[in-house]
Amino acid sequence: MSARILAVYSLKGGVGKTTLAVNLAWAAAALSSRRTLLWDLDGQAAASWILGHEVLGSEAQASIRGTADPRRLIRPTAVERLDLLPADPSLHGLDSAFRELDKKKRLARIADGLAGDYDRIVIDCPPGLSDTADQIMRAADLVVVPVIPSALSRRALDAIAAHVARKKGPKVTLAPVFSMVDRRRALHREALERHPEWPSVPMASAFEAMTERRAPLGAFAPRGSTGVEAIHSLWSRVERALVQVRRE
Repeated sequence: MSARILAVYSLKGGVGKTTLAVNLAWAAAALSSRRTLLWDLDGQAAASWILGHEVLGSEAQASIRGTADPRRLIRPTAVERLDLLPADPSLHGLDSAFRELDKKKRLARIADGLAGDYDRIVIDCPPGLSDTADQIMRAADLVVVPVIPSALSRRALDAIAAHVARKKGPKVTLAPVFSMVDRRRALHREALERHPEWPSVPMASAFEAMTERRAPLGAFAPRGSTGVEAIHSLWSRVERALVQVRRE
């Protein structure tokens, strides 16, 4: 069976997208024993950094254009069964590359070429409604959208949903997740009450420590901690959703 592809995407930055992508990739490998690839497509390369990769090269865009083999760029990580296809600054020009290639399913074809080696591919997406985002949504089976419990973040989610609805062809499934939740704040509690069906991930200093530790939360935080338990719960729901999406 080829890999099921999960993208973590947001219209705007600063919503916990990358930490969510890294932790879901860790969960796939560590909790479900899946052969997992984290594909970092964000030119900031934060996911690559967290997973211990030194961002030195400039071949990431070449692997999209077809002048470099993406398999050659894949690196193992400290997490068993988790590999990394790292980002580098060349990806800042990825939108232009896709426009020049004029191949709407270019990313999907690359993913298909990688899928035979993995059970799950998790893509950390750059923010923004762009050519890259359209490519990712054609490739993904499920798109997790982190949403801070605020009016602006909810508007961003609505904009993504409207964008997807306007596109022709099959529609990717969007899975909103409340991110950076602070239950001490009334606005956050009210948002959670309006959407009790959405999973949530709390705001916790342990998530910020990932960039210092250069590791997923589950690799260093205690099993019973709030953040780790939230990732466990979220992954369980995401895994079920991935299976269901593929059946439809």
